[in-house]
Amino acid sequence: MTSLPERQIRPASLALVKTQSTVFARGTKPVLATVVHEEGVICRVSMLILNKTAGVFSKPSRRKPYEFLRSFNFYPGKLFLHKLVLGIETSCDDTAAAVVDETGNVLGEAIHSQTEVHLKTGGIVPPVAQQLHRENIQRIVQEALSASKVSPSELSAIATTVKPGLALSLGVGLSFSLQLVHQLKKPFIPIHHMEAHALTIRLLNKVEFPFLVLLISGGHCLLALVRGVSDFLLLGKSLDIAPGDMLDKHVIDKIIMQKEKEEGIQKGQILSSAAHIAAAVQHTIACHIAKRTHRAILFCKQRHLLSQSNAVLVVSGGVASNLYIRKALEIVTNATQCTLLCPPPRLCTDNGIMIAWNGIERLRAGVGVLHNTEGIRYEPKCPLGVDISEEVGEAAIKVPRLKMEI
Repeated sequence: MTSLPERQIRPASLALVKTQSTVFARGTKPVLATVVHEEGVICRVSMLILNKTAGVFSKPSRRKPYEFLRSFNFYPGKLFLHKLVLGIETSCDDTAAAVVDETGNVLGEAIHSQTEVHLKTGGIVPPVAQQLHRENIQRIVQEALSASKVSPSELSAIATTVKPGLALSLGVGLSFSLQLVHQLKKPFIPIHHMEAHALTIRLLNKVEFPFLVLLISGGHCLLALVRGVSDFLLLGKSLDIAPGDMLDKHVIDKIIMQKEKEEGIQKGQILSSAAHIAAAVQHTIACHIAKRTHRAILFCKQRHLLSQSNAVLVVSGGVASNLYIRKALEIVTNATQCTLLCPPPRLCTDNGIMIAWNGIERLRAGVGVLHNTEGIRYEPKCPLGVDISEEVGEAAIKVPRLKMEI
């Protein structure tokens, strides 16, 4: 697996707002950046005190244009020569926003995680996620813009996740974004969440089309050939549940319940074999994903869809942060003379940077940039690209056995 160099960004060189949200200010490309948090480092960001009334963004606002943006400290003497896109992400349980330019510089980022709230309920409750998005989206967008030192009028476009995801969560992001688009009179770029994950690597590395992508997360698992910014061939996807869901919720429930009964486990106690069960499940998932990916590589090379000598496999999505699964995939790429590339963990999980970058990609390609948003809707379920999975199955490719010593 190709490792990516890192450079620490000291708080003295950027605006860092330390709240329950995380804000990354303008600086370098994220592949080179590790933000160093230090106690007591708080830089002042001028922002409006927010009205957190429930449902404030569920209906078009009657406020005058720019009203909620007026309190920013803008920098009229600064001239931005590159395209600038504001990305907004609310597809699940993270409220995120970022400003990225066309060279890949992340000028400002902010994110609010709902994890602590949902841990208490044992999973994401859509109405709760919706309410938390409503309460935080305006603040998060303001923080990202303030950190970037970009005036909203300097934005080239606004890009927002509209598919797939939780309907109630997607609705908050879309409603807020359309309000901004109308106020600022900017183009709108609707984003497919999985497309954004797939293209994130191009923010960090010079990866040319075509390349193979494995997207693995809590809600998705798919293999696709990326032929262009919005040109995907779907090679296969999970038939029942995604690996993240398997690891988090279904760790073979029947076996666990049986073992608990055998050991007389009471509530709050841990099975003596818990570590062994977890390791076995992780190994099984890793090997299964590796085998399916191996077959996809062989299929693409057979059909001359990928280069025979310097093909690239990109792995992204939340579960791509799992180092055990990465090592299994590294065995496959070594055996097939491919290069394995993964974004850093913080860009594998949902974030505003990938949405803004996807917007930059589409803006440069002139694909899916809307100047009229009438009729735009969110789509909770939406396939990625053209499905050729039946063709892959019919090819009946025999996958050589690899020694999975992880």
